[in-house]
Parts: sequence; C-alpha cells; structure tokens
Amino acid sequence: MGINPAVAFTTLLLALMIGAGVVSASWGYALGRQALTGVRQPDSRPASSAATNRAAPSGQAATLRSEQDIVNEVQARMSGGAVAPDSELPRN
Repeated sequence: MGINPAVAFTTLLLALMIGAGVVSASWGYALGRQALTGVRQPDSRPASSAATNRAAPSGQAATLRSEQDIVNEVQARMSGGAVAPDSELPRN
C-alpha cells in the first residue's frame, strides 16, 4: 500500500506552516529585542509619594483660575498678543 498523495501534501503544508511560524516568531523576537535595547525600567513608580508631595516653588501657592480667564489668555496668545506675567500660573 502506497502513501496517499493528499495525506503527504497535507503533511508537507503543515510542516511548512509550522516552520514559517517558528521563523516568523524568532525574527519578530529578534526585531523586538533590538528595538528595545537601551530602554530601561523606571527606577521608581510613577505614583510614588515623592511626585505628589512636591511643594509649590518659592512659597507661591497654586491658585485656581476661572475658565473665562483661561479662554481670554488662549485667545490673546492665538491672536499674537502678549500675555501679562501676572496672569500666568507659577511654573515648577
């Protein structure tokens, strides 16, 4: 009894698909590893207490501004006008 050509063809295609999957996976792994060279995990968590406990610079307290003040400032900047320094928020 000889080998059925349909079974042989199916087995050959299955082997080729598995081989292509292994080659594709190893190539993708190599590309990803190369892309991430030099990338390190942060030393601390982003939600650490050090970031949330930052004090306002030089004793200035952060103040809330009205929406209309912010809209006016944005419109002034878009029109090319200068914004008064007292209307800006304190910078860190």
